[in-house]
Amino acid sequence: MTYMVSTALSNRFYMGRIKKRGYLWVTLGFFVISISAHWTFAWFAYIDEQNAHNQPVQAGDYFNKTFRDTMENWQSEFLQLIWQVAGLSFLLYAGSPQSKEEQDRTEEKIDFIIKKLEPENAKRLLEEWDRKYPKK
Repeated sequence: MTYMVSTALSNRFYMGRIKKRGYLWVTLGFFVISISAHWTFAWFAYIDEQNAHNQPVQAGDYFNKTFRDTMENWQSEFLQLIWQVAGLSFLLYAGSPQSKEEQDRTEEKIDFIIKKLEPENAKRLLEEWDRKYPKK
């Protein structure tokens, strides 16, 4: 029985971590697949180009060209997209109703109201709620 409970709890913890970071893992998977495909197809294109010009295939030359192409692509598209997503999410989130500052302000107001309405039970209630809903 203890083993079943322990296993269930560990599975629940593991699945919670997977779900919590699911977007990260999917994005990382897409990145690894796309960068692998990019470098693989670049290798085939490099071989074809070298053969067309009767030049020897050199790994160092391939690496330099492919790395340059990758950086050009990232500079033109990826970094711009990162700035749009990260910059806007940070700038729009700061001061928005969902931001931490707004939540802290609201919580402080609610604590004040509880202390006024239930002065003798306020401390116990607030401690109980803090245990039940810990701050992150």
